[in-house]
Amino acid sequence: MINNIQKYRFVCTLTFGDIYGQIIVWLITITVSLASALALMGARRPVYALAAVGLVVLLSLPFLLFAFVTTLLNHIELAPMEAGTKMEPIPGNASQQKPVEATS
Repeated sequence: MINNIQKYRFVCTLTFGDIYGQIIVWLITITVSLASALALMGARRPVYALAAVGLVVLLSLPFLLFAFVTTLLNHIELAPMEAGTKMEPIPGNASQQKPVEATS
C-alpha cells in the first residue's frame, strides 16, 4: 500500500515581473489618495483628508491581497514524478528543483 504513493514536484515559478503591474497600480492608487488628501487639507475640516486616505487604503488592500494571492497560486506547479527520479537543486535558486536521470 505504501509503495503506491507517488512523489510530487512542487515549484513556485513566480517572478517579480509577474506582480510588477499590480504594484505599479497600487502605488498610483496611493499617490492619488495622498494628492486628494493634500487637496482636502486646505478645507475647513482636515479630518476629511485623513478619512479619505484611510478609506482608500482600507478599500484597496483586499483587492491587492486578492491579486497577489491569485497570481501566486497560478504560478505553483505540482506534477507527479516517475519512480526512480532524483531531484537536483537548480544553481542560484535553492527553492526550485529539477528532475535528473537516476544513475543507479
